[in-house]
Amino acid sequence: MNRLALVLILCMPLAAIAQSAPTPETQAITTVLNKSADDWNRGDLDAFATSYKNSTDVLFMGRTIQHGYDQMLARYKAAYPTTATMGTLSFTQLAVQPLDEHFATVTGNFHLERTATAGGNANGYFLLVVEQTPAGWKIIRDSTTVTPPPTTK
Repeated sequence: MNRLALVLILCMPLAAIAQSAPTPETQAITTVLNKSADDWNRGDLDAFATSYKNSTDVLFMGRTIQHGYDQMLARYKAAYPTTATMGTLSFTQLAVQPLDEHFATVTGNFHLERTATAGGNANGYFLLVVEQTPAGWKIIRDSTTVTPPPTTK
């Protein structure tokens, strides 16, 4: 085996480790999302909403579109008036894609575990745009899609 081939074989595991190590930005953004789920699961919508930038420029797209932080928070409070309707929130398959030093996108899946009387479980996926602000990483765009429940025959 020639030396170049040996060097390449020995370096491949190091390259894989380097690529899989999260950046400080990715870790910070993931921390914000995990905190938002913790706040949700405590039933604290005001704390949950702090993961969003408190700005009139915030855009939330779900079944309807809300412009601005106040509209977004009012929508959450109307849709989830009790801890039972809030259920337990979890995120999976989070993927952070930095765009530059100030912006990144985040994609992932959400699962909301609730009793049938509180609305039943909900699942879906989301695309977020986050901005690095003086207060840390904040969501400025949220496009969330709820997947329909499976049909039974």
